Amino acid sequence: MSKYVVKCPRCEEVQDPYALHCENDDALLRTEYSKKQIETSDMPGIWRYIDWLPVNGIIEEGTGRPVTYKSEGFAKELGLNDLNITFNGYWPEKGAFIRTCSFKDLESFPTMQRLIERDEERIMVVASAGNTARAFAHVASITGQKLLLIVPKNSMHRLWTTDDDTSSICTVTVEGDYYQAIAMAEKIAAKEGFVSEGGARNVARRDGMATVMLDAVLTTGSLPQHYFQAVGSGTGGISAWEASMRLLEDGRFGNNMPRLHLAQNLPCAPLYSLWTGIELTGRCPEEMHDDVLYNRKPPYSASGGVKDALDDTNGMIYGITNKEAEDAQKLFEETEGIDILPAPGVACAALIKAVETGEINADDSIVLNITGGGQKRLEEDFTTKQLDVGLTVSPEDPDAEKKILEKISEFFNEGGC
Repeated sequence: MSKYVVKCPRCEEVQDPYALHCENDDALLRTEYSKKQIETSDMPGIWRYIDWLPVNGIIEEGTGRPVTYKSEGFAKELGLNDLNITFNGYWPEKGAFIRTCSFKDLESFPTMQRLIERDEERIMVVASAGNTARAFAHVASITGQKLLLIVPKNSMHRLWTTDDDTSSICTVTVEGDYYQAIAMAEKIAAKEGFVSEGGARNVARRDGMATVMLDAVLTTGSLPQHYFQAVGSGTGGISAWEASMRLLEDGRFGNNMPRLHLAQNLPCAPLYSLWTGIELTGRCPEEMHDDVLYNRKPPYSASGGVKDALDDTNGMIYGITNKEAEDAQKLFEETEGIDILPAPGVACAALIKAVETGEINADDSIVLNITGGGQKRLEEDFTTKQLDVGLTVSPEDPDAEKKILEKISEFFNEGGC
């Protein structure tokens, strides 16, 4: 029997293992692993969960992984007795070594490993608001895989790296938002010689993110009652749900499906609007505490998407203001002793709100996903540098695609943007 199959959860037909879509419907394809009880390996980083990753080999330099620990300071401030924090970032004192300081590393390494296993020579195209691009740039620097990053111009400050060799990475910025970057990337990825990383429909990305829940449960020994995370597309929430289903089937960690508590940053919160029916107005993403959480077209209603995950877990979505996020981020940093990125500050604010409204009780078991942190701590140990920008285009420019293709040809034929 093969290690895994990729199936459509709606029609239940087995698909090509590298497929992104079902021919029969819009469902998000899902992996089914032959090993129903996970065993951690002695491999480094994320690869300790290789039983439930859709890969056969590893990228040995990928030594970062989620690290779960029981909170004392933040938990005490909130009056919680069983708050477990899963930290995704750089905090060597806790054994956390994600060099990009973002849980997007959990997606990029298994995705890249699958490309390697396919002997893929096409240029991978990644659209990002910053953190995903940084993660894919890191793994591409390690492997030498040709990579085209397409990001909003205003997100370039997030495209830093600690790697010396970035010669396989060409970066294009778009004078627009994340969705416009995605649209441009889709046009380029559809052309010969390019391959898309797949976004939310890529099972390697989702199963990589699912290691957050795996780490939490294998560390604590049981499935939590509640799971908190800030989301843009909601894919991280879907991943936690899918991991929980596998852990329930495993049978050793209880029979409780964790309740998803997903958080978005007001006023730019499409998932919150879809879930609550509340229409929001504002300048997006300019008015956000963290614009990485803004995705205009999230996978909400697709089978196996965000709505299904929320329905199945009795979940909910919180709308968090900038001030709530800023205050929560500051409180977390003061009580836990590590800096975090703005997005997990939104998740911290949702947890505070859930305590205040009685959605959770003091003795409930809770996992809080800190999706990024330790950048200030990283800068004590490493020198960071910005990625070079090869080209900036306007989404309104009818020649934008042509200009990008010309720049890519120049970059990979002449050795630089």
